[in-house]
Amino acid sequence: MSFRPRYLHRLTYPFRVLGMGLAALPIGVVLYDLQAGWPAWTWLVLSCGIWPHLAYLWARRSADPYAAEARNFLIDSILAGSWVPMMHFNLLPSAVLVIVVTADKVNSGIPRLWLRALPAMLLATLVVGMATGFEVDLASRTAVILACLPILAIHTLAVSSNIYRLMRRVQAQNLQLEEMTRRDGLTGVDSRGHWEQQARRLLQRHREESVPASLLLLDIDHFKTINDRHGHGVGDDVLRALAQRMRDTLPADGIRGRLGGDEFVVALALPTDQALAHAERLRAAVQALEFPDQPGLEISISVGLAAPPAAGDLRAWLEAADAALYRAKHGGRNRTEQLQPRETSHAP
Repeated sequence: MSFRPRYLHRLTYPFRVLGMGLAALPIGVVLYDLQAGWPAWTWLVLSCGIWPHLAYLWARRSADPYAAEARNFLIDSILAGSWVPMMHFNLLPSAVLVIVVTADKVNSGIPRLWLRALPAMLLATLVVGMATGFEVDLASRTAVILACLPILAIHTLAVSSNIYRLMRRVQAQNLQLEEMTRRDGLTGVDSRGHWEQQARRLLQRHREESVPASLLLLDIDHFKTINDRHGHGVGDDVLRALAQRMRDTLPADGIRGRLGGDEFVVALALPTDQALAHAERLRAAVQALEFPDQPGLEISISVGLAAPPAAGDLRAWLEAADAALYRAKHGGRNRTEQLQPRETSHAP
């Protein structure tokens, strides 16, 4: 189902007032030249002065403002079509009027509305033309041309400004959406997909440019027990606290991500000896964490460290770090274990 904003009539209202008001200028000049009678001038007041406000009230009070505003757009086209023969098909104001009301349909965002409005406009032109005898006077004198300039300039700029504003809003929303897909909502570190993209680039640079690289895979010791004993809310606090310690302790250019659950991963553009020092600093910082609302709660992490394998992709690198993490877990937890290069190349 397509998106149907209930506030469409509020967005449309100023453009309808502006467009109809400016259109009254060339129409009025042509009517003056034609020495039109009071019915034509009355129709001008009704269609260009009263109708925009009436359309707004109709849509606002409707049970379905969107559908009511779509009908209003069709009535706009009928009004525009009626003025073409009443101006004796005066070329410039007729063309401007048709183009402006069509542009308003496109600007509304309602799919194919401008196309659906064309028959209504043509029918109004035909009916009013039959009533006025299809008198034709295509020439537009200087006064008519000058009267067309405000609607050409002001209305076009207004529509362009509105489109620009909407584009900026969409761009901002796209950036926000992109940021949401790049970040883990709970901890603020990179999401798994975004982390993997960056880690693959680091691995490629390591192999093509000999950039040093190390991978840290870590998780919280006995995290299930923390959740069972203190509740999942406290478990979330622990995850956030760990993520903050990662930001505070590890190098700023480190690629930090969450793989899922209590498992985090960090790719560093450092040799393994330096990465090991950072891992130990992180482990000590996590062990020193305090939770004032949960007296007695202490946490620790186990860390697996691996250099890039001689062959294989990011998955092989993760498996090597996972093997080191497995060794840390079974070695007593709260420690960092490193796979040596020869072990990394044979890691499962």
